[in-house]
Amino acid sequence: VQLQASGGGLVQAGGSLRLSCAASGSTFKIYAMGWFRQAPGKEREFVAVISRSGGLSDYADFVKGRFTISRDNAKNTLYLQMNSLKPEDTAVYYCAAGRFGSRAESFDYWGQGTLVTVSS
Repeated sequence: VQLQASGGGLVQAGGSLRLSCAASGSTFKIYAMGWFRQAPGKEREFVAVISRSGGLSDYADFVKGRFTISRDNAKNTLYLQMNSLKPEDTAVYYCAAGRFGSRAESFDYWGQGTLVTVSS
C-alpha cells in the first residue's frame, strides 16, 4: 500500500488542523493505521493508532483529549484531527499502515510526512 499524507501547515497556538492520509489500492481496510511525528533533533514518536475497522484507537498521553484519529475505509483515507495545538506539536507527521500498536516496528508502510508548524 502507498500512503500520501497531507494537510500540514502553519497554525497559531490554540488552533486546529486536520491531517489526511490517502492510501492507494484496495488493501487499506486490512491494516491498522497510525500517526507518528518527528520534531527537529528528536526521534520519531507515536501519536495515535486506529484498528482496521475503526472501532479501537489509542493515543500518546501528550495528545489525549486534543487529537482524534479516524478512518474512512470507503475512501481509503486516514485522518488526524488536531485541536488546541501547542508549539511543542511542531513536527513532521507521518502516517503508517501495519499492525495495531504504538511501536514503529509494528508498521510496514509509511507515508512521506507532512509538516505541522505551531507558532506561539
